[in-house]
Amino acid sequence: MIAGLTGQIGTGKSTVAAMFAGLGAHVIDFDRLGHEAIAPPSPAWRELTERFGEGILNPDRTIDRARLGRIVFDDPASLALLNRIVHPAVARAERDLTAAILAREPRALIIKDIPLLTEDLARRMVEKVVVVYASPDIQLERLLGRGLTEEDAAKRVKAQLSLEEKLKFADYVIDNDGSLEETEKQVGQVFAALRTGRAR
Repeated sequence: MIAGLTGQIGTGKSTVAAMFAGLGAHVIDFDRLGHEAIAPPSPAWRELTERFGEGILNPDRTIDRARLGRIVFDDPASLALLNRIVHPAVARAERDLTAAILAREPRALIIKDIPLLTEDLARRMVEKVVVVYASPDIQLERLLGRGLTEEDAAKRVKAQLSLEEKLKFADYVIDNDGSLEETEKQVGQVFAALRTGRAR
């Protein structure tokens, strides 16, 4: 079974992914693949440096993701360019990882943690979709806790497909507004359902 895990920034998706991993699912983290894709001296790193300038680099020549984020979230064209550069590398790495897991464990439960999952991508990449939900107030509170300003937080939320749209193609919804224990209980229920291939 291959399931997609998604939700907007600040919904607690990483926490839910860790819970799935703790239960024995194989989690493929697309954010981590994205970080690896832009590590020097990768082709994506070279192209990003050429397109956005060396001002996006840290002293150790890695990309300052916060600085790059401020650029792209202020400019839809720059965000689209970033995605065009990084996404193909992430897709190749994900395909290799999925194949390796299934070769070792043909009946594995694979959770693809995909922040930018859309309905079209879901149809092509996964069998079920799990959406992590949090209310706008909770999202904002979590993002401010990461050191973002309200303005930066709003830009990042706006740059992603809305939760309302994601919920339309969800097979399972995990409400992450409550306690960790409440979230963990929901994750356990969804994990059991995915393992047995049950519908929502």
